[in-house]
Amino acid sequence: MAGTGIAHAADTAPYPKQPVRVYTGFAAGGPTDVIARSFAQYAGATLKEPFIVENRPGANTILAAGAVATAAPDGYTLLAAATNHTMIPALYSDRVKFDALKSFAPVCTVAISPTVLVVRPDYPAKDTAGFMADVREHPGKRTYATPGIGSSGHFAAELFAAREGLKMVHVPYKGAAPAMNDLMAGQVDLSFATLASVLPQVRAGKLRALAVAAPQRSALLPDVPTFKEAGVDGYRVDAWYGMLAPAGTPAAVLETLQRSARAYVADDRTKQTMTAMGLEAHSVCGTELTAQIGQEIETYTQIARKLNISGD
Repeated sequence: MAGTGIAHAADTAPYPKQPVRVYTGFAAGGPTDVIARSFAQYAGATLKEPFIVENRPGANTILAAGAVATAAPDGYTLLAAATNHTMIPALYSDRVKFDALKSFAPVCTVAISPTVLVVRPDYPAKDTAGFMADVREHPGKRTYATPGIGSSGHFAAELFAAREGLKMVHVPYKGAAPAMNDLMAGQVDLSFATLASVLPQVRAGKLRALAVAAPQRSALLPDVPTFKEAGVDGYRVDAWYGMLAPAGTPAAVLETLQRSARAYVADDRTKQTMTAMGLEAHSVCGTELTAQIGQEIETYTQIARKLNISGD
């Protein structure tokens, strides 16, 4: 009887009662990886169990997402995801064995980052109007770098080009770092990049930022206008970073994780870390995040079909 009672108590112990594994589909050092490790450290300290980050880069985050989608829905396997998660259905038809919406239970976003138009240091145009005029004068000649086909930067650039009637050449790389290295070296002309991925280079004068795709200027780049101020109204592209769990994860476990995520976002040290990276601490949780993911999947799928963007 005593043994049965002990086993039952262990089964009903508050979550978590063992280490939690957090997968990320990006290489170490990028914004998603840094955020995953920062959250893992905070959650591990406050929930009294280790949160262990494991990098599984490759296939545009499909490998990591697939591992979490097929994991036991018990809260001990999480996905550190970003905006590109909602682009997977738009890009891949046959190779993905999970549903980007239905296979996951949203926890919370923890950060957002606006998209910034950056150009090589010696690019002839000095502002957004001059940039668009230059691209129109050289149709199909100006090149833009992205971390890969179907990345948030790819969609951001193609969306901008489509709405403004511009023709540019896409140069995909295997990650943000090599893309920015070639841009700084003048091998490509421009990029629509997350602020978190280019802030140090812009501050060092190695890249020039022309406009921010956000409702207001960034406090980190106060001299850089918004696209609206630059004469392009309605163009806003944010990248989000957050945590997802496998579908079917118990509500009580999700509530614990959501409380931890909200507390993490509200923590002053988190805000300092985010600001230094060009991010804004921001929390959208539960059903609200479900709705946001569903809307983004629909939007990006429409864009991909219209512009014939595919990762297959």
